[in-house]
Amino acid sequence: MSMTGCGDSKQSADDFITVDVTKSYSPKKELILQDFMDVEYVVLETNDDFLHQGFVQDIGKEIILVKNRVSDGDIFVYDRTGKALRKINRKGQGGEEYTDIYNITLDEDKGEMFVNDINKRKIFVYDLFGNFKRSFNHKEGGGSMFYIDIFNYDKDELICYDKYNEEVAFVLISKQDGCITKEIKIPFKEKKLLQQSKIEGEITYVVTPGFYRTIIPFAGNCLLLEDSSDTVYTLLPDYSLRPFFVRTPSIQSMNPEVFLILRFLSDRYYFMETIKNVFDFDAKEGFTEISFMYDRQEKNFFGYHVYNGDYSSKKEIYMSALRPVNHEIESWRLLEAHELVESYDKGELKGKLKEIAATLDEEDNPVIMLVKHKK
Repeated sequence: MSMTGCGDSKQSADDFITVDVTKSYSPKKELILQDFMDVEYVVLETNDDFLHQGFVQDIGKEIILVKNRVSDGDIFVYDRTGKALRKINRKGQGGEEYTDIYNITLDEDKGEMFVNDINKRKIFVYDLFGNFKRSFNHKEGGGSMFYIDIFNYDKDELICYDKYNEEVAFVLISKQDGCITKEIKIPFKEKKLLQQSKIEGEITYVVTPGFYRTIIPFAGNCLLLEDSSDTVYTLLPDYSLRPFFVRTPSIQSMNPEVFLILRFLSDRYYFMETIKNVFDFDAKEGFTEISFMYDRQEKNFFGYHVYNGDYSSKKEIYMSALRPVNHEIESWRLLEAHELVESYDKGELKGKLKEIAATLDEEDNPVIMLVKHKK
């Protein structure tokens, strides 16, 4: 069984939780990440061919896929210990080539990677040596534009999200040909988008508050976050939907809207934030965020500060910087080499992170921090 699947097990959960998005929750709790999650550091090998910005795409039992933030087409394949294996680049205009990499999904069991090219509105499938295997198109109709979120659902299917589709944004598709095998309809009245736009002449400028996942692996299933809905649902193995969070007031009643975003889920704590859908183009600021969490043990909401326990000083971890991976590895984030070297020189590190920083050069690739559920 692939450890990245979404539909593998039943989830036991409390009754759904109601979140008032107009509140600013207090008091703030101070937490040490290592007290409720396991943390692993992977030092990505640096050499002349492997210099990058460390933007992790997917992680398997034996493979890590990394790309740059810039659109240069490079895909860096590492083993699970951080040893550089090979660099792949299939960027081009040919039928077997992508023009851009939006994200990459790994199917380690089959030795395949799915490269999402939103410019071509296609998914390109390669083996882990970069050999082209097949490609297929994104969904069409219903206002669809492209899949912004793709996750490995099971051995045969991917689950995808098209934020612009006006009716059915979540779909399961075949890994072989991209055909839709199941539509997952989240009920809502009117499509809402967390973005602002400005028209100048013939050019439309669109801004968003940045990345957040709409498909979140948790407890063996997937949570589905549709901005237009008042409910975050758990997708169960029989494709039924069970409420996980319910927001109040309704997104449909707000102007401007306040959106609810999930950031990080542990067994005890659920970290989230609200984002106000307002942006000032002249001042270049907006999308005001309020971060808070739900404590399942105390059954209440709190503000929070989360710190990395491998620092002797208080080094805060911003939960919005953590990106979900799969059911074993909750999230990842990168630690810049030059920042670790500076912290080491100041005597701010301890434990394994101190040992790692002692071996680093400022120009090395980032170190990847993996945040995993405690066993």
